[in-house]
Amino acid sequence: MGAKWIKIAALYFIIGIGFGLFALYTIQLQWGATHAHINVVGWLSTGLIGVIYSVYPKAGNSQLGKLQFWLHQIGLPFLLIGMMMIYLDVPPIVLEIFVSGGGVAFLISVVLFIINLFQNVHASESK
Repeated sequence: MGAKWIKIAALYFIIGIGFGLFALYTIQLQWGATHAHINVVGWLSTGLIGVIYSVYPKAGNSQLGKLQFWLHQIGLPFLLIGMMMIYLDVPPIVLEIFVSGGGVAFLISVVLFIINLFQNVHASESK
């Protein structure tokens, strides 16, 4: 599972850089928080989880690891799209569904990641 996380992180990296350039070149600097979240949560956090799951494959390949993967991969894009909608003219209910739905799914994935670490990561089992 670690390799999947790392590959997805690389996609967030290019999206984050592209989004930042868009905000800079169009002088629409209100997108700064979204740009930062794409890079920090999408690129860095996703990549770090990938590295951890590469070092501790038992955790990454566990049922908890797989559930966490899917919650993360579904929740994070919804959250980021919701963050973009804040500056667009969308109905409040749509904004709420994306931000709250994506945010809660992402939060649950983080909690599952931490539980997974405590259950399945042990110093003697690393590569």
